[in-house]
Amino acid sequence: MKDNSSAIANESAPLSGLWWGLLGVLAFSFTVPLTRIAVGDLDPLFIGAGRAVVAGALATIALLASRATIPSLRQWARIALVTIGVVLGFPLLTTFAVQTSPASHAAVVIGLLPAATAVFAVLRGKERPSRAFWWASAAGAISVAVFVACAGGGLGSFHLADLLLVGAVICAALGYSEGALLAREIGSWQTIAWALILALPVTATMTVVSMVNTPVHADASSWFAFAYLGAISMFLGFFPWYRGLAMGPISTVSQTQLVQPVLSIAWSALILGEVLSLTIVAGGIVVIGCAWLALKARVAAPRVDSARVAAPRVDSAATASGVRGSEERAATECSTM
Repeated sequence: MKDNSSAIANESAPLSGLWWGLLGVLAFSFTVPLTRIAVGDLDPLFIGAGRAVVAGALATIALLASRATIPSLRQWARIALVTIGVVLGFPLLTTFAVQTSPASHAAVVIGLLPAATAVFAVLRGKERPSRAFWWASAAGAISVAVFVACAGGGLGSFHLADLLLVGAVICAALGYSEGALLAREIGSWQTIAWALILALPVTATMTVVSMVNTPVHADASSWFAFAYLGAISMFLGFFPWYRGLAMGPISTVSQTQLVQPVLSIAWSALILGEVLSLTIVAGGIVVIGCAWLALKARVAAPRVDSARVAAPRVDSAATASGVRGSEERAATECSTM
């Protein structure tokens, strides 16, 4: 029994799950720099809420076309957490943050997302984190604080944008971990689709309010960025991402997020022409390193009920025996006839 428990505890993610996760990360890596482009012409509230409305419209079409089963009340409560995390919290907080924060700076702070996702996965999975995990997570949080302070000019230089980015990380981690568990029940794309539908009354209202208060005028590049945020970052990108996380383990597949800040910083330099200072590069390396250590040292030994692990084998053996007995009886009856 001990060997069985150990095998379960040390289960690694299937290679296909990692590839699905990487595909989702690639889609998400353009989010911060393209949001930076969009806020140049469009109101942050319009971007944060409007992109969810666009994604909600696509989700409605997909759900109707597939005749998807309506979730249960218990599942709706969990979908609400996904809605709060990735449909409302993360998009709105990051959009307001990049108004005053360079995209490369934001990408470094968001580099804590893999470790934060692992924290929620541990809490939801009722596993026992090792001390190394908590030390690495704490080091990552401290490294982000030091990075922000150095980039801003001192310990007293924390800005609202930095607090918004940290809040966005927490929201996304909650939505990712809960959505991954839910995707195993209702499907990967269905999870984000229902979350978008649940948010539509709120996001549609905020979008209308924004349009009334601030007339919408933007050039082609801003509209392209907005379209990408709505169709890819808010909807299609979650298809491979939740699929990979659902294949799990969540904390293992979430390691693919480690490349996201690196890609986002690269896109910020290529698309926006932002200068990559030594502080940005060093901060990114430290944050990614701490997150990687936290994920590698995630769990000491999850509690596994040996009786429950053994039970399926007994049931399977009994079932197989029953099937063989039925076949033998059927053969005897046929020979008698």
